[in-house]
Amino acid sequence: MRLLIVGGLQGQIGLATKIAMDKGAKVTHASDIEQALSTLRGGIGADLVFCDVTLDIGQLVRGLAAERICTPVVACGIGTDTRRAVDAIRAGAKEYLPLPADAELIAAVLAAVADESHQLVHEDEAMTAVLSLADQIAGSEASILITGESGTGKEVLARYVHRKSHRADKPFISVNCAAIPENLLESELFGHEKGAFTGAIARRIGKFEEANGGTLLLDEISEMDARLQAKLLRAIQEREIDRVGGTKPVKVDIRIIATSNRDLAEAVKHGTFREDLLYRLNVVNLRIPALRERPKDIRALAHHFARKYAEANGVPYRPVSSPTERLLLGHYWKGNVRELENTIHRAVLLAQGPEIGPEAIRLPDGTQVGAAAPNLMPQNPAVQNAVVSATAVTRGLVGRTVSDVERDLILDTLDHCLGNRTHAANILGISIRTLRNKLREYSDSGLSIPQHGEQRVEQKMAG
Repeated sequence: MRLLIVGGLQGQIGLATKIAMDKGAKVTHASDIEQALSTLRGGIGADLVFCDVTLDIGQLVRGLAAERICTPVVACGIGTDTRRAVDAIRAGAKEYLPLPADAELIAAVLAAVADESHQLVHEDEAMTAVLSLADQIAGSEASILITGESGTGKEVLARYVHRKSHRADKPFISVNCAAIPENLLESELFGHEKGAFTGAIARRIGKFEEANGGTLLLDEISEMDARLQAKLLRAIQEREIDRVGGTKPVKVDIRIIATSNRDLAEAVKHGTFREDLLYRLNVVNLRIPALRERPKDIRALAHHFARKYAEANGVPYRPVSSPTERLLLGHYWKGNVRELENTIHRAVLLAQGPEIGPEAIRLPDGTQVGAAAPNLMPQNPAVQNAVVSATAVTRGLVGRTVSDVERDLILDTLDHCLGNRTHAANILGISIRTLRNKLREYSDSGLSIPQHGEQRVEQKMAG
């Protein structure tokens, strides 16, 4: 935990700092907001900011937003000045912490953003096998690619690897490649010099330098632009980066962990991801099974979240009943752990009686999980037949790859248009150039492609 304390706090700063350090925090101090922003730009990162409530909290929050520094701010003040506390919250502070410092209260605030919020709860053998491999390679310098569906806990596993590595006492820095606009991601990763572009009012240290000595997590790496992939590849190979607008390279010592919920091998085939970068990142692959593939974890996580959110909301702890466990085990959990967590949080608030019963397990729209769906089949026989036929077609696609389905759709559409490329492209909603490239690819693989006025003679390839 890295804590930045801003302001003098009328002499209470020393006690607050000591308590935070006793709880394991690494503390940095800035006398005012300008110095705080300068400190964060300079690469001395923070997971949490304590700011004197007498300073302009709004200015700090706006400054952090302008620099795209996603660090929560807690306002601190002597006594319980209700007006100042309310103003600080309205200005963007997450919490108000009264001083003199209370050790338990500071510990609670630190724990809210510390690694305890990234606990890796598991009981299933499938997850145990993943963690066994993670333990085996954590101490190495190898780059790791963590794959799995959205919501399975890829960042949690990345933090686990970091804690098990010899870099555990160094920074763990996470960058969500999908959440940052393409034109800003380069500066976010590699930093920039003053005046490098409009809005670059001062030198900014990027995430590579901020993570120096520690671990850099590139979350959802598949969303990165191809041009930036080339620069990332060089940074990994050479162990040095170039700031935007910089004149000389900067050496870095980091361990790279990347995550993706997409098949990067398929992305390579489609030309959206560099093959050489995939090889660099995928020295070791840790694939997290979907939650539905590890039923024991559903049970363990349900009980964990029930206790966690009962405590967080100040309500009595209710264990998950056996019928509820069976209901949870039968659900598909498309959103994986994230969906289960939200469902149990909701159930904690809705439950009545001594246990969390099945009636409290509800979807976001209020529908009870497992409830029988109403009969929505149209009464018109012709419409019924159309619905049945459409359902059969959809089920026929299950088990086939996207590329196979795409190929057959393109060729069937071209057949329908008697080989007219322009008409087929318009129906498919793609450019004529894209269509021609696809047809060239299919022709090279040995498929018969109809010319204008023709239909295919050969049958479709099996999916």
